Amino acid sequence: MNRQIRRSIAVTFILVIGMLGCRADDDTIVMKVAHNGPIEHPYQIGFETFKEDLERETGGRVRVEIFENEQLGTEEEASLMVKLGALAASAASAGGGLAAFVPEAEIFNFPFIFRDLDHFYRVVDGPVGERVARLIEDELDVLVLGYWFSGERNTWNSERPIVVPEDLKGLKIRVMQTPILIETFDALGALATPMSFGELYSALEQGVVSGAETDHVDLYHERFYEVTEYVSYTRHLYLAVGLIFSRKLFDDLPPDIQQAVLKAGEASVLAEREAMARMTEEAHEELMALGIQFNEVDRDAFLERVQEVYEKNADRVGGMSMIEEVARQ
Repeated sequence: MNRQIRRSIAVTFILVIGMLGCRADDDTIVMKVAHNGPIEHPYQIGFETFKEDLERETGGRVRVEIFENEQLGTEEEASLMVKLGALAASAASAGGGLAAFVPEAEIFNFPFIFRDLDHFYRVVDGPVGERVARLIEDELDVLVLGYWFSGERNTWNSERPIVVPEDLKGLKIRVMQTPILIETFDALGALATPMSFGELYSALEQGVVSGAETDHVDLYHERFYEVTEYVSYTRHLYLAVGLIFSRKLFDDLPPDIQQAVLKAGEASVLAEREAMARMTEEAHEELMALGIQFNEVDRDAFLERVQEVYEKNADRVGGMSMIEEVARQ
């Protein structure tokens, strides 16, 4: 409850500040940006790169302040603040920060839709990613400066290894609050339990959930290894993250600073993706050293179970033709 109270106060504060404008007393433009990862996360590196590039390119006329670890609210709340112009930018994942506003962004959340990381990047950096970005921009009144990557997600729990879908029966698995991911884990036999990422550790401690699905970086840096034992390589989701920037703020900027924002966004995409690759490998090694047990799964058995998710949700993302286009990339 204390955390929720602090968050409410912080959200109210940032909204008030945002409505009052984004200039400091010395006429410096102050841009507040937010993400839900810890300070060690690739998101932080992405925003630090954004900050360094933008402050350098503008000769100090812009100052960027980074709020990590859901200090200002959940991903969904941060997306709303960017829409209102109370935040300059946020890292909005397709699962937590975009799906609630842009159903078409769920195309990235379909289970097993990406064959590997190269396929993922071809899609988000290609025509499909561009079309989804335009929809995000229209709905949230933002600019999509590029797509970050939040890792290859696997399923983990404290009770048993997951090899086939039947092994998930009866397990309460925390998922992001997106309809497709909820339906995916229900179809696989688990009890999908949506909740805020910030609530997950205490939920695991208290036995509210049995496990979750995350990438290795979150599993390690959030210390979830303290409350879990088995990681199963489901590789069900490669999580796309939109780096969204407020259109309200952008339109009020001088042209040279607008260009600096776009350039800093491009630099941050490269930096965040590189950090995710490096930190994923490091986290995996650390988790193995800590004794976490890893196992492969029967991918074909999982694919068979989730076909109903595709059939039920194709229309919300542009139809089967959109899904087939992703598959062809």
